[in-house]
Amino acid sequence: MLSLPGPLPQGGNGTGDATGWTYARSGVDRGETSRALAGLLRAARSRPPAAHGRPIHAPGHYAGLLRIGRETIAVTTDTVGTKVLLAEELGRWEEVGEDIVGVNVNDLASVGARTAGLVDVILCERPRVREFAAIGRGLGRGLRRAECALLGGETAVVPAIVRGTDLGGTAVGFFPGRRRPVTGARIRPGDVLLGIPSDGLHANGFTLVRRLLQEGGVDLGRPRPGGRGPAGRELLRPTRIYTRASDAVADDPGVHGLAHLSGGGVRNLIRLHRKSRFVLGTWPEPPGVFRWVQSLGPISDQEMFQTFNMGVGFVVVVARARLEAVRRRLSAVGARDAVVIGHVERGDGVELPAWGLRYQGYS
Repeated sequence: MLSLPGPLPQGGNGTGDATGWTYARSGVDRGETSRALAGLLRAARSRPPAAHGRPIHAPGHYAGLLRIGRETIAVTTDTVGTKVLLAEELGRWEEVGEDIVGVNVNDLASVGARTAGLVDVILCERPRVREFAAIGRGLGRGLRRAECALLGGETAVVPAIVRGTDLGGTAVGFFPGRRRPVTGARIRPGDVLLGIPSDGLHANGFTLVRRLLQEGGVDLGRPRPGGRGPAGRELLRPTRIYTRASDAVADDPGVHGLAHLSGGGVRNLIRLHRKSRFVLGTWPEPPGVFRWVQSLGPISDQEMFQTFNMGVGFVVVVARARLEAVRRRLSAVGARDAVVIGHVERGDGVELPAWGLRYQGYS
């Protein structure tokens, strides 16, 4: 059921709150990270011989694209991040094992690539047999949901570098038949934004969440207010995998863009087309877990929507004339919960009118 909700509790007015919590205050400064990354990319410039493939220019996108002969492949890499520290605290590893798959294949889905294979990487202080078995069970579940092969991986025991365990991976996808990468280049005013719900926080913002949990002395073995089951298990719910939804619609000529709302929240839409304005005028009421996290702060609305997915994990940008056909395709592969969350206008940035929020730029 769509709604136009009022401000979330303790959220501020969309201009930020100097006294509230932010991702930077918890230890992750987006601006500093962007500056460091820009320096790395400048220093790492290279031009391989043509015989080694031709990179397809898609700056700021979710996956790297490489043309090899007549074929194009997509490659992406990501980690589960500090969510593994919550898994360590709770002694539950299956969920973050599944996250290894989700955080990677969803980025392949964001360019319309069909999943092919994944390699995992585990850095650990010391290998624990039961922990590894649980990670493997979750990894296998994610691979089956993504219809993806495990091609291999790397396990490094590095006690001088890592305390605990760090999880990540790299995924490869391809474009079957005559499919071309969906980069957002064809997005135009009047396009409709279809949102597919998330399954909670997925694997983003946990540096901030964990800090708030510690500050508030939250008992993760008890339900949050209005929640069912232990709060810790709710926070650990694995990333929803959107590969089947993407594969079902990526060949439709009316699909102009695909976006995975991971770290960066709604600002991820800017990566699709920097000369379009994404107006999220019918964003659904965020699930209770996001309201609860915000109440632990306070955290401004501005910070919530640029740190968390706020209940929508994947967005399909579609021409209005193809909207119902695309919705039928999504429904056929299990995404019956896709809802219209907005539209595209001339301009730039992202707007959420009901919250009085506007974002320009991705970093």
